[in-house]
Amino acid sequence: MSNEIRRYYEFSKYLRNRFGERVYKVSIDAGFSCPNRDGSKSKDGCIYCDNKGFSFNSRIAALPIEEQIAKGIEFGKRRFKAQKFIVYFQAYTSTYASLNVLKKKYNIIRKFKDVVGISIGTRPDCINDEILDLIESYTSDYEVWIEYGLQSIHNKTLEFINRGHFYEDFLEAVNLTRKRKNIKICVHVIIGLPNETKNDILKTAAVLGKLKLDGIKIHPIHIIKGTKLEGIYKEGRYRPLELDAYVDLTVEFLERIWQGTVIHRITADCPGKFLAAPMWILDKSKVLGKIDEKLLQMNTFQGKLYNEGVK
Repeated sequence: MSNEIRRYYEFSKYLRNRFGERVYKVSIDAGFSCPNRDGSKSKDGCIYCDNKGFSFNSRIAALPIEEQIAKGIEFGKRRFKAQKFIVYFQAYTSTYASLNVLKKKYNIIRKFKDVVGISIGTRPDCINDEILDLIESYTSDYEVWIEYGLQSIHNKTLEFINRGHFYEDFLEAVNLTRKRKNIKICVHVIIGLPNETKNDILKTAAVLGKLKLDGIKIHPIHIIKGTKLEGIYKEGRYRPLELDAYVDLTVEFLERIWQGTVIHRITADCPGKFLAAPMWILDKSKVLGKIDEKLLQMNTFQGKLYNEGVK
């Protein structure tokens, strides 16, 4: 389905409007760790986490940052005819280092004339004023996004998945970030987390909708081999959503999101060799197509129920 008739505010459409042409997002692994994996908070990490199932560059043994960017740009030009690029510091927690280390790694984007933006993925408990000052320094030359992994507004869920932070940490991070008007905020959420009801999921949508965030990534939960979630799944204590259930929930989620929020992602990617379930994750085009069909069938769209408030 073309961008012109999609019923949600797609990131590709936002970028085309912003830059006047196709912009390709280059995901990299800059070698950062995570306080939820190195023992600062926990050594176990989130129960669903193994970054090789999320980040392409984490799957290819982390080449030097400069080489990853160069290869990503080459691929974007060849595959998508893109001429402008955003570098996405994706893997693990990309603010989890000293200011000197962060600046050295972020500054590598300045070597590439076709890079017009930087996006930094992190946790809401790994941000402070000094780091935000550094990130803000790039806004004079680049489109700058900070992506906060939240997953759910419900602290009971965050505890169960061993997230290592609470919803209140996210709100504090958003408030700090909004003091810098040129940094755009994207939040990551997961639909289908263990023990969450439909009402829990839609409340997350309504609450985040009222925050009028710049962007949101919506992921279906997928079970990566070797994670704690796979063990729970194999024990029969958890079943991931079927495709139709995910589609229905995603449509209702979108209805509660502010229309000005850019939808960066609405499904997930994972190589088949790492995926335990659900296998429908592998057919990305089918997932996107069914979401479009459902929106049309219901004659609904992003933000339709936004003004109804939180229930």
